[in-house]
Amino acid sequence: MRRAVSILATACVLGLTATACSDGTAGGDSAAAPQGKVDPTASLKGVKLTMWTAQNSVAQPKQAIEAFEKATGAKVTTEVIPDPYESNVPTKLASGVKPDLMFWQPTGSTLPFVQPAKNLLPLDNEDWVSKLGKTEQGLGQVDGHRYAAIVTSPAVLGVYYNKDVFKKAGITTMPTSYDDMLADAAKIKAKTDAAPFFEVGGDKWPLQWQVQLQMTDLPQSFWDNLNKNKDSWTNKTIVDAITKYKTKVLDGGLAQKNYKTATFVDQGKAIMDGSAAMAVNVTALQSEIQATSSTAEMDKKLGWFPIANSAAKAEYSPDQTNGVVAFNTGDTKRQNAARQFLSFWLGQNYPDYLKANKLVSVEPSVANPAGLPQTALLQSKALATAAGVFQVKALTAPDMHLALADMIYGKKTPKQVAQAAQDQFEQVLKARGVSGF
Repeated sequence: MRRAVSILATACVLGLTATACSDGTAGGDSAAAPQGKVDPTASLKGVKLTMWTAQNSVAQPKQAIEAFEKATGAKVTTEVIPDPYESNVPTKLASGVKPDLMFWQPTGSTLPFVQPAKNLLPLDNEDWVSKLGKTEQGLGQVDGHRYAAIVTSPAVLGVYYNKDVFKKAGITTMPTSYDDMLADAAKIKAKTDAAPFFEVGGDKWPLQWQVQLQMTDLPQSFWDNLNKNKDSWTNKTIVDAITKYKTKVLDGGLAQKNYKTATFVDQGKAIMDGSAAMAVNVTALQSEIQATSSTAEMDKKLGWFPIANSAAKAEYSPDQTNGVVAFNTGDTKRQNAARQFLSFWLGQNYPDYLKANKLVSVEPSVANPAGLPQTALLQSKALATAAGVFQVKALTAPDMHLALADMIYGKKTPKQVAQAAQDQFEQVLKARGVSGF
């Protein structure tokens, strides 16, 4: 999904999926590690597999499925799980229904909600694992075991900018820190008619990104302590980040006038037509623009740069389209067929899959397809040194964007936004039975 956030957090707190929210390591039969090498094109005539997808990802595996069916004789049927995907999937699993394969966010904050040790096939020794890039190698694992195949590159967080507006403002070098970017925003406000930033209060989820940029200097020790309940989302660095976003960007006039109600679609239009200079967002914005603009148009009008609090580095934000998990159904034939599908998908079929979906490669040995916009290539290059967003680093991801939406309407202070994140974080981990909470 576009939001790299765990809607499941709310589901657990409300008790909607009590079984699914319990700690995946607490009881249950753990699947034995799959054995033996996989022949990606071995005959599977008569074998039927089911794959769950979200509404927005139902078309993504189409090429891989059709090629696999042709090569093996298997039949793979996709089933759309209604939105919100991240909470409806565990609810359905809790009823005892399992697919063979499923798109799922491959992060330590979201994988646990499907109880991987109990429900999923471990994929530690599959033939495609060593082919993955450095960042992708770190995804898809829980408690030292791999449970997800990484089929697409995680979304990259950075800044899209309108080249003409930057030129009018006299900006010729890209900022190398968050404060540098704010200084450039002030130049844009003084020298052009464009809004320095386009913020998306209407759809809420993009509100988190400017805060996330400022959290990048938090050391790993903070996340380690947070995950042991020895530190808090009310840490001064986080409260200060929320406060700076409110006072400097929103209250400071660096966002467009309708930031409280503007939508994600509006953001794409504004950054292309130059009514806004910058948009802080993940790769989803690029995909949105690609739907209505050619690569040539994008290359002419749009630039992109990575940014962190004190460095010119990007962040990565996995979503459910990045990972595919295989289920322990108890049917050995289907389980091996699911493994075979993943081997085929990430093996001989991978170049064709990338070309059909216009995606960057997660395998360094497989080249990106031709015709991608420059913004996509820049993001792919930045991924190697990118830092994970809090959905990657925290044991569960609070819905900070919802609290930020309350803030822009005067219902919460920055400190209350941080406290809301902490409260939700504690509630979900208590519901999961995590030690220390």
